[in-house]
Amino acid sequence: MRLVLRETMLAFRRAPLLSALSISTIAFSLFVFGLFGLVAVNIHAAIGTAAERVEVVAYLRRGTPIEAVTLGIADIQAFPEVESVGHISEAEALARARRELPEFQDIFEDLEVNPLPASLEVRLKPEFRNATTASTVAERLKAFHFVEDVRFGNDWVQKLDRLRTIATAAGTVIGAAFALVAIIIIGNTIRMAVLHRSREIAIMRLVGATDGFIRRPFLLEGLTKGLLGGLLALGLCYGAWSLVGIYHAAEFFTPTESALGVAAGGLLGLLRSLLSVGRHLRSV
Repeated sequence: MRLVLRETMLAFRRAPLLSALSISTIAFSLFVFGLFGLVAVNIHAAIGTAAERVEVVAYLRRGTPIEAVTLGIADIQAFPEVESVGHISEAEALARARRELPEFQDIFEDLEVNPLPASLEVRLKPEFRNATTASTVAERLKAFHFVEDVRFGNDWVQKLDRLRTIATAAGTVIGAAFALVAIIIIGNTIRMAVLHRSREIAIMRLVGATDGFIRRPFLLEGLTKGLLGGLLALGLCYGAWSLVGIYHAAEFFTPTESALGVAAGGLLGLLRSLLSVGRHLRSV
């Protein structure tokens, strides 16, 4: 292992320019893919923020005893799709309307009787914030005897579902295309480094070195270059994110996603080295 490490360090020392070029190429390939990842993360976050507004509102019959409402809330809270249930009294509904609709203050002042009903605001768990689940929960709520009407903005929720589907499909296709381009570029970069040392491989073969012995330094070199390229790409993505953050709040990769990105760079470098050296050894 010590010999492998020494050979790997020597390879960097013998061709520092080629090593720097390899790392830079890997970094910029992963950087482009990382930028797309940042866009995808922020689109997902924006859709998630919009989806937080998905809720089912059950309007209650006037005169419903608070005891019946309390029991009903406990039953609704037990639904597997439900995250929370909020009770809005008639007085709270009127106060909210006055606060959110200031243009109708004159009408509110002239009211002798509160026309707004009490309601239950049912928030769904993140994985259930879609039109199908909202419709199912709404149908269940209608079965309660104290519920007069149920609304959940079906048209708006369906549009949100379509947007989520389009974003997922487009992200998968474009992401796969960027990933393929990055893999091809990284593969060619590693192959160029292997060809640069073709004479060294031939000499090692002549003196009786096994394929495994020849491969190991190249594999470690590819892994190292991939990891360094991944770290550099992550730094470039952070710089781009910080620049955008000056003008607009944006999400960055989580620590787990960042670590996976760097690890992916190392894995790509390792695999491409394995393929390139293997192909070269077969031709020697």
